[in-house]
Amino acid sequence: MNVKDILKAAKQVAEEKGLTSEVVIDAIESSLAAAYKREYGSRGEVVKAKMDTKTGEIQFWKVKTVVDESTVRIVEDEVAEESGTDFGHRQEEPLEEGVLPRYNPERHILLKDAKKEKKDATLGSEITFPLEAHEDFGRIAAQIAKQTVLQRLRESERESILNEWRGKEGQIVSGLVQRFERGNVYIDFGRAVGVMFSNESIPGEHYRAGERLRFYVLAVQEDTRLPGIILSRSHPKFVNKLFEMEVPEISDGSVEIKAITREPGSRTKVAVASNAPGVDPIGACVGQRGTRVMAVNNELGQEKIDIIEWAEEPERFIANALSPAKVESVEMMPRHEARVFVPEDQLSLAIGRGGQNVRMAARLTGWKIDVRSQTRPEEAQEGGVAVFAEGEADFGGDDEPRPELPETEKPVID
Repeated sequence: MNVKDILKAAKQVAEEKGLTSEVVIDAIESSLAAAYKREYGSRGEVVKAKMDTKTGEIQFWKVKTVVDESTVRIVEDEVAEESGTDFGHRQEEPLEEGVLPRYNPERHILLKDAKKEKKDATLGSEITFPLEAHEDFGRIAAQIAKQTVLQRLRESERESILNEWRGKEGQIVSGLVQRFERGNVYIDFGRAVGVMFSNESIPGEHYRAGERLRFYVLAVQEDTRLPGIILSRSHPKFVNKLFEMEVPEISDGSVEIKAITREPGSRTKVAVASNAPGVDPIGACVGQRGTRVMAVNNELGQEKIDIIEWAEEPERFIANALSPAKVESVEMMPRHEARVFVPEDQLSLAIGRGGQNVRMAARLTGWKIDVRSQTRPEEAQEGGVAVFAEGEADFGGDDEPRPELPETEKPVID
């Protein structure tokens, strides 16, 4: 096996992958140690390798840990070096809790013997013993070394990419649709590949290979079975971040998104508030001639967007949340319920198709809402009652308080 050739190839790969030379050398040394142990070593033996990167010369050591009766179980006939027992190839026994590991002369050395090798040896320290150098490990060992190098490089590259992407969690990124697999969409970001699971896509949205889209970075995880970058287009925070990009007043803090609720592909309700005198929060989000909200709307595949003004008073907030319907009055009831009265001609608009409008208003505000006609106040309307489900609303990601809810009904804030 030509060590210099492996080193040269590995360094070239590392440069292409953006890794350090130390990572490459460590991978090569680990692979060579594994190959040496496979070819010449014994089970339980700890082998380390050191390679001269200039000459390609390799040195090998056996490493033993210093032990005594307090750290290992010693069986008398196992201590003798010439006992004839094949420790190296004996199956390792699973340890029960509180049971010391069995003494193995391949990887352990008793303290009294260690002091003969190194006077200042202490329990738990390591003693190294030089091993015979072999430049040619054979075809199998060379293949092991090669595979280990490539594996370590892949692991290091993956970790490098994940470290870069951990700082992008909660942000919007742009990537190319790469492929489709079992309903999941894989996205190409150059060095990295992300995945948008089927439940994170916008219902009814169709994707084409090579198409460039924006995504919300939902999480960066360690699972090696899948790309570590988890993406979403259906998450409420996706809308939040799109508005941050389109509305300067949101990015500078003059306008704040207090809550969002979504039924992806159909409708989004956004509650906004002004933190600066003279700034109209709804006007800022809509933009001149609707340009800002249209830019967000286009990214969502024509999903309808209702922008309403957040209010500290629950009555006002609930009335606003039922937009575009006009509300005559709101009556606060026991058990965190609000009864809302609207003109007869606004009743169907307030409830919405399939109860969508009142349902989303309940999610947005955190209140159970009962919509009724002001001309028939005692008559409950079909589909006119919506109950807030805990954890459904997304409250903008800030620390500002929202209208106070009883402890048992407070939503989970992401």
